[in-house]
Amino acid sequence: MNPPSSRRVIGLSRQEWALVAITVVWGGTFLAVHTAMQHTGPWFFLGLRFFAAGLVSVAIFWKSLRGITWREIGAGVLIGAAIYGGYGLQHAGLKTIDSSTSAFITAFYVPLVPLLQWLVLRKPPRALTLLGAGLAFVGLLLVAGLGSRSFSLGQGELLTLIATVPIAGEIILISLFAGRFDVGRLTVVQLFTPALLGFLTMPFVGESVPSFDWIWLIAGVALGVASGVIQLTMNWAQRSVSATRATIIYTGEPVWAGVVGRIAGERIPPLAILGAALIIAGTLLSELQPRRRDGRTAEDPDPQDLAEADPHPGGRLGSRA
Repeated sequence: MNPPSSRRVIGLSRQEWALVAITVVWGGTFLAVHTAMQHTGPWFFLGLRFFAAGLVSVAIFWKSLRGITWREIGAGVLIGAAIYGGYGLQHAGLKTIDSSTSAFITAFYVPLVPLLQWLVLRKPPRALTLLGAGLAFVGLLLVAGLGSRSFSLGQGELLTLIATVPIAGEIILISLFAGRFDVGRLTVVQLFTPALLGFLTMPFVGESVPSFDWIWLIAGVALGVASGVIQLTMNWAQRSVSATRATIIYTGEPVWAGVVGRIAGERIPPLAILGAALIIAGTLLSELQPRRRDGRTAEDPDPQDLAEADPHPGGRLGSRA
């Protein structure tokens, strides 16, 4: 299949503009979840959100579900379990911290990915990656209030920080399974898995089904639909947008979350703004790919390798649900 057209508008292709659009939507989801957390528990909301997302994925990929294999189910469950841990803890953190704070802490997952690859896959990171992770960590401390009397990592900040580990794990799992399995089947399984696990977690943490409220219902269904559409958009756009360029676009997510939060009345202290800037700078720095003499980056495939590769590779998965 040929890649989609890359006609440019104001310097960006329409695929890149699509990624910018879903990044803006991502930024707004933090405030939506924070609002919903005042009316429901995190695990029920996680189940509702991803059940709705799963239904969207079934509507899109139902034709490809025939012939699904146990290996595809296993791969989807692993990715879904990472989504469950990451988004569940993030939701729990949003009960007590502002949406913008959550977004900037969550951005720490980007420089964390290569560090986990070093630990799990024995793939050593580049010097720029380590420098970027260091900058992001300093920024994280400033977001938490280092240098002011209010410095603390409360429960919400800690839960959100821990959530970056499974979120980074999700990225690594996707990189392992991308191209090996049918993208539609994998997407359906990975979205229904956190829904099921979220509902099953409720009795273990003492969380009950909330009394009916339009706020959590509309937020859950809307975020579920958004998650399904975002996944589809990423799968389409990243056929022609490099992973590095896409990640740079995704770096705008906490910025948009901060803008939306500010419009909603959230106040960000000056040191926290500096910390947020360092997190974004560290994220961008960790994604820089120095070019070699032949013009390719260190992670670009060798042309000879491409010539010998399977001429019909599987589709790539996006990094978010």
